[in-house]
Amino acid sequence: MNLLERELQYPLGETLPEPGETIEVAPGVRWVRMALPFALNHINLWLLRDTIDGVEGWTVVDCCISHDASRAQWEQVFETQLQGMPILRVIVTHMHPDHIGLADWLCKRWNAPLWMSATDYYVARNLTQPGIADSGSGGEIAARFFASHGLVDPGAIDAIAGRSSYYRDMVPSLPDRYVRLLDGNTVRIGDHDWRCITGYGHAPEHISLYSASLNVLIGGDMMLPRISTNVSVHADEPDSNPLRLFLDSIERFNTEVPADALGLPSHGKPFFGIHTRVGQLQSHHRDRLAEMMEGCAERPLSAAEAMPLMFKRPLDLHQTTFAMGETLAHLHLLWLAGQLRRTLGADGIYRFNVPAAG
Repeated sequence: MNLLERELQYPLGETLPEPGETIEVAPGVRWVRMALPFALNHINLWLLRDTIDGVEGWTVVDCCISHDASRAQWEQVFETQLQGMPILRVIVTHMHPDHIGLADWLCKRWNAPLWMSATDYYVARNLTQPGIADSGSGGEIAARFFASHGLVDPGAIDAIAGRSSYYRDMVPSLPDRYVRLLDGNTVRIGDHDWRCITGYGHAPEHISLYSASLNVLIGGDMMLPRISTNVSVHADEPDSNPLRLFLDSIERFNTEVPADALGLPSHGKPFFGIHTRVGQLQSHHRDRLAEMMEGCAERPLSAAEAMPLMFKRPLDLHQTTFAMGETLAHLHLLWLAGQLRRTLGADGIYRFNVPAAG
């Protein structure tokens, strides 16, 4: 446990659900943990006891990627954890593959509706179409974008350009209809009301859910206890300011969620200390912004040149695409606040530097 984690409280200690099993973390709220084939090796999913139109069952929050192992784990859950009751509804916090990949399979398997934000539904639906590449992960558009920010290794650029089906491999299809969730909506799930809290910067329109009667926040990827949420600039929105959006979004947890609420994150363990974690994340990003300012004061830096200031360990290609996007998010916050200047060189590469005084 690192020093920051010691400021948080983990009510279940090191206890984790076994594959295909669940742990109750609050009345009617069960924790499912599924493996992912990435460096981030798991995702937390949630089962909420529910009743819809007089039928008792469960609402699922998030789904895992479309993967044989994930489907097999779900089948174990269906067989042993549902108490003989059906899945009545599927809620997805946002459009990233580990959250939405099996939504269509679950909805068809149980004849259950999908609930999520409109922005993330239509972004996901677009990315499942043939010929559309996820510009955050690969394809020609992403390759050109990263090259314009200093990633010039030909092998890396060719590999990124070739990753045109990355999203569809994990999200092969989506339901053709959905129920829209909006900020401030109240969703009645079983005996409890859950209020929707939108967040930005990590995904187009991320939905977290807070229940006052349970004092529980399902934070999705917006409130993680151990790692910092990935916040990236992507090729399809090349001049965006996602870090500003993210920092403004997590500040809402200080005002709209009590300090003693139980946080249920998508990665990591259930924890107490949501307000403490907001402060930790704010401090983390302030430190990274200071590193960007210091580096760009010495000489103009491209994102690729600035990336080692934030990421000091060796990175594989997959990690590099995330690191480039996150480095740009920090550079863009400073650039759009007027603290850095961006220039386009004769070599077609953008660089950032601290403007001369006066």
